[in-house]
Amino acid sequence: MTALLKFRWTPETYLAHERTAATKSEYLAGEIFAMAGASEAHNMIVTNLIACLRPQLRARGCKIYPSDMRIKISATGLYTYPDLTIVCGPARFDDKQHDVLLNPTVLCEVLSPATEAYDRGKKFEHYRRLRSLTEYLLIAQDVSHVEHYVRQPDDRWLLTEVRETQDVITLSSVGCRVALADVYEQVEIPAAPAW
Repeated sequence: MTALLKFRWTPETYLAHERTAATKSEYLAGEIFAMAGASEAHNMIVTNLIACLRPQLRARGCKIYPSDMRIKISATGLYTYPDLTIVCGPARFDDKQHDVLLNPTVLCEVLSPATEAYDRGKKFEHYRRLRSLTEYLLIAQDVSHVEHYVRQPDDRWLLTEVRETQDVITLSSVGCRVALADVYEQVEIPAAPAW
């Protein structure tokens, strides 16, 4: 019996493929991983965040990108697509295509059942290796809940949880504030079970 050879991708072959592919994939250590589509709630949350943050960021010289902006974590070799990326100051890119960002300031992931463990665990491990990254948001789509991680001067990450609709998320590194009610505007949250 003949064993099939598994194709080992290089960053160059991955990028050549990805730039013409109909779907998005992540790359790490010679392998690519297809990314699933997003739910209506997921898309509304990202849209709401962009609508709230863009006017505030414009005045600060920062840029906000939706989920089509690929980032590279040079220290680990991961290429991935955060749900939302903010960069303040000049954006640095991997090459002249300007589609692989190297220096995000804030990253946001909207959690889904398929990605929640990865976004909290391994992916956050990769993200923490980005020296430019100062804040990381994990946003639930089935309950009103945001986890806000902020890098401290000693490189620890401080977690603040936001659950109440009247609460406000303050992104100190980019000088922005977002009300939780605005994050979840027009997002249908299932009713909590009665205990």
